[in-house]
Amino acid sequence: MFKTALTCLGAAALLAACAPALTAPTVGRIVNAATGQEGTVNFPPGALSGGTSSTDNVVIQIGGQTYLGRATLLAAAGTVPLRPALDVTFGAGFWNTVPGWAWGGQLTTGTPQITLRSGNLIARTTGATPRTLTCTLQVDAEGRGIGECTGSDGARYAMQF
Repeated sequence: MFKTALTCLGAAALLAACAPALTAPTVGRIVNAATGQEGTVNFPPGALSGGTSSTDNVVIQIGGQTYLGRATLLAAAGTVPLRPALDVTFGAGFWNTVPGWAWGGQLTTGTPQITLRSGNLIARTTGATPRTLTCTLQVDAEGRGIGECTGSDGARYAMQF
């Protein structure tokens, strides 16, 4: 019985190791800076991993319009320091062999860093008179980011994802 359970467990572990990693799409929002009208932006899995794509890899929906386009990210542009961190720890102990208390402390300071990648996004609608959006993006290692867009009509948009 134990040998059978162990064999099943080993087979399950092997299958899990061979299974493809499934990632969800990144869904964010886009807001018209003048009117406040909101829409959605959808990056399918892998669209924010960097490099270029030969096919459309982004869908933006705002104002009754659907834009299709491509996001292209460059290699890491560098690290950005975050707010300095301060970590203070104290400990106390009592040992049977040595009477008394022992106190200690540690002060750790540092500035955490975040790596950002820059990129752009160009999207357009279909039809006789297509509209376009051109955006600049900043994306972290987890695929979260922000962007600023300008429409072909001059409208400005803010993007979060």
